[in-house]
Amino acid sequence: MQNFSYYIPTRLFFGKGELGRIATEKLPGKKALIVTSSGTSMKKYGYLDRLTALLKENKTDYVIFNKILPNPIKSHVMEGAALAKSEGCDFVIGLGGGSSIDASKAIAVMATNEGDYWDYISGGSGKGMPVPNDPLPIIAITTTAGTGTEADPFTVTTKEETGEKIGFGYDKTFPVFSIIDPDLMMSVPPKLTAYQGFDALFHATEGYIASVANPISDLFALKSIELLGKYLARAVKDGSDVEARSYVALANTLSGMVESTSGCTSEHSIEHAMSGYHPDLPHGAGLIMVSVAYNTLFADKVPDRFIAMAKALGKEDAKDPMDFVEMLKKLQKDCGVDELKMSEYGIKKEELPQMAKHAKDTMGGLFEVDRYQLSMDEVVSILEKSYR
Repeated sequence: MQNFSYYIPTRLFFGKGELGRIATEKLPGKKALIVTSSGTSMKKYGYLDRLTALLKENKTDYVIFNKILPNPIKSHVMEGAALAKSEGCDFVIGLGGGSSIDASKAIAVMATNEGDYWDYISGGSGKGMPVPNDPLPIIAITTTAGTGTEADPFTVTTKEETGEKIGFGYDKTFPVFSIIDPDLMMSVPPKLTAYQGFDALFHATEGYIASVANPISDLFALKSIELLGKYLARAVKDGSDVEARSYVALANTLSGMVESTSGCTSEHSIEHAMSGYHPDLPHGAGLIMVSVAYNTLFADKVPDRFIAMAKALGKEDAKDPMDFVEMLKKLQKDCGVDELKMSEYGIKKEELPQMAKHAKDTMGGLFEVDRYQLSMDEVVSILEKSYR
């Protein structure tokens, strides 16, 4: 039996109406920095107003920082941390999708520590310094089903000057508690529902084929894959389908548990290089673009695991590892995301070798947990085969 370590300290409140717990739960402080996106959806659909009303009911003060971009950037982390310090905030609430919650974790770190956020980043131009002081406590309230960040300690931030998009996280950046309320996800448009759902799927599939996978992460991964295979296309086609939304939300949280117990592979490194240089590219869309070529290359490297994933995705009689790739193509077509083009986001074919190098230079650690070690030529080939 394989040895493994299991640690997920976050309390999860899952289900319709669970946002209301903000009014009754013991909160980790008296004044919150609410971190949310620069978009209009949190205000438009009333989620921000509901949260602030519940905080008032719980006799808790708050300050709002609403500048987070779909791909969070370092300058906003530093700005949010400075606001938390100047306003005397003693905990952070991430409200929104993965970008807002990710940013809340990074801001929580810098609200209690000096220097620059990149001082604590390992990889690329980061200094990899230890974090001296514990971050502020974090509450995650997710309004999307994509990153699983409500159930893991990780955050991804881009250093604008260099295009480095690098993950960070450790035991202290797990949320204290997270709220996963499908009522908050009903307004996500179809295209974003698909992008986010595939991000969750790849967290699960990568965690399943990674060399650090273990019996616990395997359980979470296969169930997440199964639920996304059954319900993602339904949620994309009908955003008001409560059952589909709820099961996709559960699949996403399970994929976050996979992140906490196993981890991503080089597929994520490759995409981070793409959206690091081209921040208008949604992370999930970038993953979809490279996924067929990536998984085709790996299918015969861990055939038993690919057959198991194909069965989880709905092909009960799967016998060939490429059955998973065929099921992946089918799910992408069913969700209307099988024709995505890198070129529509400004990516040029001549950039691909540079992106391949950037992937290894900035997030080389994810390549190390691949069960097969990709050469630079193979990384370039994955990008070239994915390019349209």
